[in-house]
Amino acid sequence: MEKIAQQRSLSLKMVYLNCKLKKIADTEYRLIAQLAREFGKAIPPTGLPTDEVYNLFCQTLDAKPQQVVIILDEIDQLVKKAGDELLYNLTRMNTDLKQGQLTILGISNNLVFTEQLDPRVKSSLSEEELVFPPYNALQIQNILKQRADEAFCEQVIQPGVIEKCAALAAREHGDARRALELLRVAGEIAERNDRTHVDLTDLDVADEKIEVDRILDVIGTQPKQFQAVLYIVVNLALQKKNPIFTGEVYDLYRELCKKISLIPLTQRRVSDIIAELDMLGIIQARVISKGRYGRTREICLATPSNLHDQMYEILAEGLNVA
Repeated sequence: MEKIAQQRSLSLKMVYLNCKLKKIADTEYRLIAQLAREFGKAIPPTGLPTDEVYNLFCQTLDAKPQQVVIILDEIDQLVKKAGDELLYNLTRMNTDLKQGQLTILGISNNLVFTEQLDPRVKSSLSEEELVFPPYNALQIQNILKQRADEAFCEQVIQPGVIEKCAALAAREHGDARRALELLRVAGEIAERNDRTHVDLTDLDVADEKIEVDRILDVIGTQPKQFQAVLYIVVNLALQKKNPIFTGEVYDLYRELCKKISLIPLTQRRVSDIIAELDMLGIIQARVISKGRYGRTREICLATPSNLHDQMYEILAEGLNVA
């Protein structure tokens, strides 16, 4: 757009803001202040009335004939944090402008984001929606080749590495970031082994390492109650206890809560936590019938056995279990 505007001698300014960044878009004031700063206005972090900042921004837009495109990345996060009144005000700004004109480009991974907006805001947006499908393997290959040319010396990446890397990422929802991470980790693995080439073996090791890191990160960031339930399951698994049932987990969980001064949840809530851990792919919980004694869940760990000791250590540290 900037190139075309230059060719046609049009005044165009593009402003990109990532709405996930706290210091930029967690309040209406901060976002408008940041937009005004993009046009050279000195706006203090706090202190001015929001209406005054709006007026300053509006005056700047209208200082000369110009088209301004504001790109709001993760726009759903902006609405979540600052409300949708901000979008309403921005979309109505064109009615007050005589020389400038404002266009908003919102980017979101949430496909139903606009359905959650106030009807007045949705009406003001008059949006045209573009849905981008996930990258396919060929598109990811092109992205990887461009990045690899920048990141690696010539002939370091062996034949088939980029193709397999793209195929692995395309298989998992077409995430280009996943493909880039795979290639980066594969390069680091080769470098650590004092090798001058990245081959398919490095890629396989990288794929396994990333999956392991993901599991351990998920476990380490779970709430205390989740960690307590999982700690019991891992502990029983390490004792080679098989099968593990919900009732046994709950009894040991209550004992653990007393030991670490955690308020125990009800058995029903613990059962919900077990279901959520199952959904995360950390455990497998199969519902079985015990006839007249009702139903229970038979639980086992769904993670590789070589991770169980590390999982136990992370959970013990997180719960401060001696």
